[in-house]
Amino acid sequence: MRIVIAPDSFKESLSAVEVAEIIAQGWQQVFPGAVCIKKPVSDGGEGFVDALVAASQGQKVTARVHNPIGIAINAEWGMSHDRQTAFIEMAAASGLALLAVDERNPLLTTSLGTGQLISAALDEGIRHLVLGIGGSATNDGGVGMMQALGASFVDVQGNELPPGGAMLSRLDSIDLSGLDPRLQSCKIEVACDVTNPLTGESGAAAIYGPQKGATPAMVQALDRGLAHYAAVIEGQLGKAVDTQPGAGAAGGVGAALMAFLDARLSPGIELVIKALDLTAAIASCDLVITGEGCLDSQSLNGKVPVGIARLAKRYGKPVIALAGSVKATERQLHEVGIDAAFGTVQSVMTLDDALTQAGNNLEQTTVQVARLMYIGGKQITVE
Repeated sequence: MRIVIAPDSFKESLSAVEVAEIIAQGWQQVFPGAVCIKKPVSDGGEGFVDALVAASQGQKVTARVHNPIGIAINAEWGMSHDRQTAFIEMAAASGLALLAVDERNPLLTTSLGTGQLISAALDEGIRHLVLGIGGSATNDGGVGMMQALGASFVDVQGNELPPGGAMLSRLDSIDLSGLDPRLQSCKIEVACDVTNPLTGESGAAAIYGPQKGATPAMVQALDRGLAHYAAVIEGQLGKAVDTQPGAGAAGGVGAALMAFLDARLSPGIELVIKALDLTAAIASCDLVITGEGCLDSQSLNGKVPVGIARLAKRYGKPVIALAGSVKATERQLHEVGIDAAFGTVQSVMTLDDALTQAGNNLEQTTVQVARLMYIGGKQITVE
């Protein structure tokens, strides 16, 4: 029996690497001879660097950067084994999880640290950058990131803009003459599952601002700032980024990457499937197990479990999903290629308890699913 185990992380409890390991351990309690091919996955958010470093047999590198409120921290990025590709997770330097609840204010937070991570990779001679931009705490249009890379954003008095989304409305002009020249020879790929435009009802501020600490009044101010920012970009560079799909990703970092660095935004799962060589692994397996913390309607919108299930169905492979909670309907799951889904919470408990016990609950559920497979119709070859 060959099983591909390709889960995302269980947010706030288990990394994708830990989830894959626990599932393998549970499965092998019932099928000790099973070959478990662990392929932890991320679509660009939490666990992105871990997944790609593992796939490339690379290593992690630590850089000194500034977090979203300007405090110096150590942040990790990944380097492939051949030292040709850097894997950078925006959340490591500019992530929401780096801030306490009372520190979250997208009027003030900056993406500076993400630019510093990119600069650190350039210092290592790397010219192929793969960025995951999920989980950000910012709504500054990527201005902080670009300032770290040498771009200048000034107000009408010629003063450099201070950090934060609140400053975008003061932008008068953009100067790219100081941009790091090493970027000209870079290939930049961005894992991005967000298709939101920069502004408006579906824009960065309206959709993602509240979870980053924005009040309704802040959302309106941020949206006005982003609209002004887009107008300046179009006026100076001739690039209409406002309505581009993905421009609103990571508080407008998507717009900056497209406008200033000619980066290519792709669904995160597509980049990771390629990097992990998942197609070959799934084509030759008997069963695929995927999952994430909560399997709901958002999961069905191109997230990891669906991407894995669709790939598996191209090769006629059965797919089981394990999740802390399963909110999608059976019909919805079947339509995207998931044959069976199991929630892992064993009893009524608080969210804190569910997060604390996530590993044990996942292992117990995996064992029960494997036993069900064992006593059932044996639809796959068991050796």
